[in-house]
Formats: sequence, C-alpha cells, structure tokens
Amino acid sequence: MSEDCIFCSIVAGDIPGRVVSETETTLAFLDVNPLAPGHTLVVPKDHHARLGDLPDDVAADLFAEVHALAPRVEDAVDADATTIGINDGEAAGQEVPHVHAHIVPRFDGDGGGPIHAVAGDRPDLSDAEMDDIESAITST
Repeated sequence: MSEDCIFCSIVAGDIPGRVVSETETTLAFLDVNPLAPGHTLVVPKDHHARLGDLPDDVAADLFAEVHALAPRVEDAVDADATTIGINDGEAAGQEVPHVHAHIVPRFDGDGGGPIHAVAGDRPDLSDAEMDDIESAITST
C-alpha cells in the first residue's frame, strides 16, 4: 500500500468507494469522475504504479476481472458497447500512479471516438522504421 495513493485508500476502506466487485487481488469501483454512466475502474489491491510492475498472476487476475465485469457493466446501464483502456504512465494520461483499467460504457451517438483518437497526430513511419520497431519488440 502507498499512503498517498487514493486507490490504495479506497482498497483499505479509508475512503468510501462504490465497490461493484472484489476478488482476492482486485477491487472494482465506479469512477467518481465518470466519462459515462457505469464507468468502472478495476485496480490491483496491492500498489503497482505501472503495468510492467504487476506480477504475472496479478496481471492475469486484473484482466480476468475486466473480462468478467465488462458485460455486467454494459448490461447495468443498457450500453451499446464498451471501451476498455489502461493509461500506463504519465505521458499516456495516467493521473493516479496505481495501475487501473477503465471500463467505459459506450452508447450509439455518444460523440466518443475509437481508441485511435487518444493518440493525437499519427506518425508516418517507413517500412524500415516499422521493421526496426518490430525487431526491437521481438528481441526483448
């Protein structure tokens, strides 16, 4: 636990949260600043700032809970679809340095865009640059 982390405080019960699901390793609660009705956050109970910091079993538990909750959240608010997202690091928009997955219900005509809309300007990469990136990822 991190003493100055709002999500750790919710997990500990020091700050109230609208908890919708709890497992041994995860807690899910409604976002207090929702992008849509039913916007839910799923967090590991233990403090981990970045996705790469999560132990493999906790990462699996986190995604399993997202997988289980997404259709339940969608049904609860009669949504047409769902966007799932993780902002991993400050440059990616992570505002609370505790891993958390967003389950955001989506509705026809809600004005939201696809996940590609979050990145701003798209790079114009050559085949050689794409090859270099592919090689860098597969060699690690």
